[in-house]
Amino acid sequence: MTKAAQQDRYRIGGMDCASCAQKIDTAVRKLPGVKDVSVSVTAGTMTVTHSGAETLAPTITKRVTGLGFKITRVVPAANQNEMDEVEAGDEDGHHDHDDHGEDERSHAEHSHKKEVPGLHGHDHGPSNGPWWRSEKGRLTIVAGAALALAWGIGQFVPNYEQWIFTAAMLVGLLPIARRAAMAALVGTPFSIEMLMTIAAVGAVIIGASEEAAAVVFLFLIGELLEGVAAGRARASIQSLANLVPKMALIEESGKTREVPAETLAVGAVILVRPGDRIPADGVVISGESAVDEAPVTGESTPVRKEVESNVYAGTVNGEAALRVKVTAAAADNTIARVIKLVEEAQESKAPTERFIDRFSRYYTPGVVVLGALVAVLPPLLVGGVWGEWIYKGLAILLIGCPCALVISTPAAIAASLSAGARRGLLLKGGAVLENIGKVTIVALDKTGTLTEGKPVVTDVIGYSKTETEVVRLAAALEIGSSHPLARAILGRAASDGIDLPMAEGAKALGGRGVIGVVEGANIFLGSPKAAAEHVSFSDDLTRQIAAFNDEGKTVSILIVGREIAGILAMRDEPRPDAAVGLKALTNIGIKTVMLTGDNGRTAEAIGKQLGIEVRAELLPADKQRIVNELKGKDSRVAKVGDGINDAPALAAADVGIAMGGGTDVALETADAAILHGRVSDIAEMISLSKRTMTNIGQNIVIAIGLKGVFLITTIAGITGLWPAILADTGATVLVTINALRLLSPGRR
Repeated sequence: MTKAAQQDRYRIGGMDCASCAQKIDTAVRKLPGVKDVSVSVTAGTMTVTHSGAETLAPTITKRVTGLGFKITRVVPAANQNEMDEVEAGDEDGHHDHDDHGEDERSHAEHSHKKEVPGLHGHDHGPSNGPWWRSEKGRLTIVAGAALALAWGIGQFVPNYEQWIFTAAMLVGLLPIARRAAMAALVGTPFSIEMLMTIAAVGAVIIGASEEAAAVVFLFLIGELLEGVAAGRARASIQSLANLVPKMALIEESGKTREVPAETLAVGAVILVRPGDRIPADGVVISGESAVDEAPVTGESTPVRKEVESNVYAGTVNGEAALRVKVTAAAADNTIARVIKLVEEAQESKAPTERFIDRFSRYYTPGVVVLGALVAVLPPLLVGGVWGEWIYKGLAILLIGCPCALVISTPAAIAASLSAGARRGLLLKGGAVLENIGKVTIVALDKTGTLTEGKPVVTDVIGYSKTETEVVRLAAALEIGSSHPLARAILGRAASDGIDLPMAEGAKALGGRGVIGVVEGANIFLGSPKAAAEHVSFSDDLTRQIAAFNDEGKTVSILIVGREIAGILAMRDEPRPDAAVGLKALTNIGIKTVMLTGDNGRTAEAIGKQLGIEVRAELLPADKQRIVNELKGKDSRVAKVGDGINDAPALAAADVGIAMGGGTDVALETADAAILHGRVSDIAEMISLSKRTMTNIGQNIVIAIGLKGVFLITTIAGITGLWPAILADTGATVLVTINALRLLSPGRR
C-alpha cells in the first residue's frame, strides 16, 4: 500500500539570492523519497513534499547545512511546544551553534563566533541586522582589507606583487570555491560560485592576479548588497508580525494580569486600554471606542467599535477602554493568516518564473561553452594571442552569471505579494498574480459582496405616529430578537439615540410578525399581508408598499390599537464603495455581472442602483454554469464571493476571489482574498498584477540588456574582468531595487 505524501516546512537562514534557492532545491530534490520542493528566497522558507520516511528530515538537514545554510523545521502551531529545532552543524563540525532554541527570526541572526569569517562554507549572514555583523559582511571586510594590504605591500616589493595579490585573492576565494565544490557534489555544477572560481583562478594563471583579487572583492560586495536587499523584502512581510504586541492584559476572577499575547486562548477576555495595540482578534463585549486600523487595513479614518464589533490584532485602540473576547489564537489571527498565506504564495512559482528557471538551466552551461570558444577559437583559427583571448573568455564567464535574470521574476512577485498583503489583498501564489491581470470579466455575488450582508432601515413613514415614535415602538417589540430585520430596527433606534420602553408579552407569530403591549397599547409589527388582516389599507399606502417592493425593500407595518402608526422599509444596502469599485473596473475595460440567489426584484433594484448586469435566483450550480459559459470566447473570468454557495463558482473561475468576512470554505476555495471587503480593492488587485508584470519586463530587460552590452564590449576588447563582475552584481542589485519599488506606498 502506497504511503500518503507528507509535507514538511523549513526556515532557511542565510538564503539571500536566487542562486542559493536553486542550489538548495537541486540538492534536496535529488534525495530518495522527495516528491517536490518549493523554495522562497524572500520568505526564507522551503516546503518539501515527501513519502513520509522518518529518516528524511535529518538527511535534509545534513544536505542543507552541508551547503552552508542554517535550517529549522517548522512544526504546526498545535505542536509548537514540541518544535524540532534541526538547525545544526554537519558531521564534520563546520557549524558550531551556541544558541539553539531561539525563535525563527533569531535564526537569521546566528553568528559563528568560534570560526574565522567565511571559512565554513556558504557565508550568507543575517539580512536583518547590521551588515558588518553578518558572516558575509565580515568576509567582505576581511577580503577588502587583504586587498588593501596587498596593494600597500606591493608598493615596497613589486617583484612579489603577483604572489601577494594571489594570497589576498585566496582570502575571499577559498569559501567561494568550497561552496562551488559542495554545490557541484549535490547536482549544481554550473553555479555562480563555480564560474567565479574558474574566472579567478584563470586570471591568476595568465598573470592578472591583481584583477583576480579585485574581482573577488567586488563579487563579495555584490553578494552583500543582495543580502541587504533580500533582507528588506523579507522584513516587509515580517514587519506585520511586529504589529502584534508581545503582552496582553487578561481578565480572570475579576482581576487583570499581564500575560504573553501568544498564550491567549479562544474565549479569554482581555482589557485593551486607550492607546494600546489590540493583542488578538476578538469581539467587543463592553466599551465603545474608535480603533485605528491603518496598520492592518490602510484605512485612514479610525473605525468606531461598540459591543459585538469585531477587532483585529495589531490595530490601535483610541480614546476608551475595551473589553474584548478573544476569537482566534495567536497562530490563527488575521495577521498570522496573512503572513502564512503570503509565505506559501511566495513558494508557488508563476508561469513566467518557471520559464526563467528552465531557461537558466540551459543558459548557464551555454555561457560556459561560449566563454571556452572565445578563449580557444581565435588563437587556434586566426592566430590570436592566447593570454588576451583567455582573459576575454574569463570575463564572459562573469558576465554570463544568471543571478540577475533568475531573480528578476521572483523578486518582483515577492515584493508585490507583500505589498498586497499589507493592504489586505492576498494572492495565493505567483500564478494567481499573473492571471488576475488578464481578467476581462468580473462576476460578483450580491449579498455580503456588493452589499453589506445585513438589512438596514432605509425608510420610515409616520401615519398616526411620528417617525421617531414608529421606530421607538417597533424597536421595543424587537428587544432580544436575533432576526435580521429585528436587528435592523434595533440598530436604527440605537443610531437615532432613542430610549426604548419595555414591551409586555411580546411574542413572535411565525412568518407573520410580532405582537406585544407597550405603554398600555396593543401593538403589532409585521408584513403587509399579515397587517391587512387587522386593518384596511388606503390606496396611498398600497402604492407606497408597492413602490418599496419594486426597490427591493422589505416592508413592515406598525399597528397601534386599530390604527396604522407607520411603516418601515428595510434592505440590504450596497457597500459604501460598491458603485465606485464597479466604476473603477469599467474604467479599465472590465465587464461586470452580478450573480445572486436572491429574488429578481431585489437583485434588479440593487443592480440598477449600481449600474451592473444582473442574473438572479441562481442556485450554486447555476453560478458555476454561468462562470463556465463566460469563460468562453477568449475571456478570463474572476468570480468574487463570500459564502459556501459561491464555492463551486469560485473554483470554476480563472481566478476566484473571496471577499473579506466570508466563510472559511470560500477563503479556502478562492485563489485570492480581499480581507477588508472593499469592492474597490478588486480593481486595485488587478492593477497590482499589471504593475508587477510591467516590473518583471523591466527587470528582464535590465538583466539581459546589461549583459548584452558588456558581452559585446568585452569581445571588442573595451572592457575586462572588473566591468564584467560589475555587470553581474550591478544587474542583480538594479533588478532587486526595481522590484522593491512595488513595496512603496506610493506605488498603490
